[in-house]
Amino acid sequence: MSNRPLSPHLQIWKWGPHMLTSILHRVTGDGLALVGLGVLLWWLGAMASGPEAYETFTGLMTTPIGYVVLIGLTWAFFNHMMSGLRHFVLDIGAGYELTVNKTWAIASPILGVLLTIAFWAIIFLK
Repeated sequence: MSNRPLSPHLQIWKWGPHMLTSILHRVTGDGLALVGLGVLLWWLGAMASGPEAYETFTGLMTTPIGYVVLIGLTWAFFNHMMSGLRHFVLDIGAGYELTVNKTWAIASPILGVLLTIAFWAIIFLK
């Protein structure tokens, strides 16, 4: 049996907003890579294939399910961007104070939601 130290298990850690922000950063990055890439390639392929294919794409993306996908991708983008900016600040050595870290961990997902709402409000209100 090895005498190597073991990493503490997740059950002993007290959950905090920084953990949620980190998990959401990973989930939104994966969602953008998988779903976002699929929608992007479909959109580009539809544009390259002609007006009929593009009409099919826009017809499906303007259904309620299409809007859910597009709004979800927008939220994933803004949430990932805000937590990425938080990580950037941490990478340069700032923001490690407990109150500052907690504040930014709470603000990141909230700002992601607010930016998503603002983005779609601009689109729907034009």
